[in-house]
Amino acid sequence: MDFFCKLHPPRPTFAHDMTDVERQLMQAHADYWQEWMSKGNVVTFGLVGDPAGPYGVGVVQFDGPDAARAFADGDPTITAGVGF
Repeated sequence: MDFFCKLHPPRPTFAHDMTDVERQLMQAHADYWQEWMSKGNVVTFGLVGDPAGPYGVGVVQFDGPDAARAFADGDPTITAGVGF
């Protein structure tokens, strides 16, 4: 099954003014998605440059919604608990 994921940043300006710590978190986020892409579960992911505030999107393939939710919940941006 295919699932659409949307990552809301903690503030609309995040992509333009992230701190060094936030930049490291985003690198961990990208690494996580790349790892799952190499396993065949992530079809595509990236940044949407919405003028109202950029956000992330991704399309993933898992056997069902529980597996897709577990993947999303394991994303470092989510596990960090910093407002994503």
